[in-house]
Amino acid sequence: MLNPKTTHREFFGVPGSLAVMTGTTAVLYVWYFSCNEHNGCQLPMSASQWSHILASAANYRAYLSLEALTYYTMWWLWLALLYFIMPGITLKGIKLRDGTQLAYPMNGLRSFFFTAAVWAFVYKKIGTAPFLWIADHYFQLVASAWIFSTLQALFVYLYSFRAPSVETPGKDIVMLAHAGNSGNPIYDFFIGRELNPRIGSFDFKFFNELRPGIMGWVLLNTSFAIKQHTVYGSVSNSMWLAIVPQIAYCIDTLVFEDKVLTTMDITTDGFGWMLSFGDLTWVPSMYSLQARYLAFHPVHHSTWFTVFVAVFGLASFLVFRLSNSEKNAFRTNPNDPALKHLKYITTESGSKLLVSGWWGMARHINYTGDWMFGLAQCMATGFDTPMTYFFSAYFLVLLLHRNYRDECKCRDKYKKDWIRYCELVPYLFIPFVI
Repeated sequence: MLNPKTTHREFFGVPGSLAVMTGTTAVLYVWYFSCNEHNGCQLPMSASQWSHILASAANYRAYLSLEALTYYTMWWLWLALLYFIMPGITLKGIKLRDGTQLAYPMNGLRSFFFTAAVWAFVYKKIGTAPFLWIADHYFQLVASAWIFSTLQALFVYLYSFRAPSVETPGKDIVMLAHAGNSGNPIYDFFIGRELNPRIGSFDFKFFNELRPGIMGWVLLNTSFAIKQHTVYGSVSNSMWLAIVPQIAYCIDTLVFEDKVLTTMDITTDGFGWMLSFGDLTWVPSMYSLQARYLAFHPVHHSTWFTVFVAVFGLASFLVFRLSNSEKNAFRTNPNDPALKHLKYITTESGSKLLVSGWWGMARHINYTGDWMFGLAQCMATGFDTPMTYFFSAYFLVLLLHRNYRDECKCRDKYKKDWIRYCELVPYLFIPFVI
């Protein structure tokens, strides 16, 4: 009963899992070899372009670097060390199926600022060389992140088969994810077999969620800005439009680190290749695409366009942040006098669902703000190539899939109350539109 067998396989099971693993890896290759300082940045539409990409992929050994893998491993270990030694409060997550609540250290923001101080020290003492090395060895670092994330996923998958504790006979302390107990090794490796893989107090899923990848994204953006300044003598306004909101977004994520404890990634999903690769490889490599493009192709916008993109981005961020803050405040204390103007319905399960304020406008208004914020960062690159808009297109697919999962989960949980809620809040993303 504690670990029921998986009855529904997401992503169309094994074929879908293999498609996602190979497809996302292929995207890393295609986007790098089609968009770089040597080849420009255009979608591969000709046979010659694809021949170049396939030839580069076949010569993969040229992009495997023991030096880069060593540096990446040191980066992960450095942040793991800070996970243990940086001061901060400890919070408990939601109650699990076995009645336990895991503890998590809320020291991600302090770890980031301490790490950023180290970067500043290195810049002052050594100069730009370390950051230029990062910019120049971007793809070797991406390949290293892929290797590391895959090995990590393999480790946690094998680790999930460890024997139950002899101190608690009859109790399986290895809590498996609902979706990761299918018995098929390929699917379970991909989706994540164990819900919260841990060694002692070190939680792999929580650590990887916001630290190595998110902070690595900031480091890559910083390195690309330094690269542009070194080559062209200045940092373009387009670079600032791209990286300042992204860095602010990363810091905001760490400021509200405790809110991740209630997300589906932590509460529902297992930790397998999907999250390991997504956290460590996909996020820093693909989300830094705008800065990497601008490092070798500076774009200089007019004052009016710069102001428009900045205001559009700020407004989008406010929709995302204010809506999430309202929801989090209501979850924490629905009886707070500051929230007395909000209307809600009470479900049979006892949960309260907001039907006014931000959440009366649309059921996933935060997704709308999040997507528009990403679109603004893509707009910073101009309109010379559609490749820099991949972030926006991918993020839209991601949010639509997450919306589908949220809707299914809520429909199963609240049943007829969810139908009533949808009648009161009929729009998904944009009020009066959709």
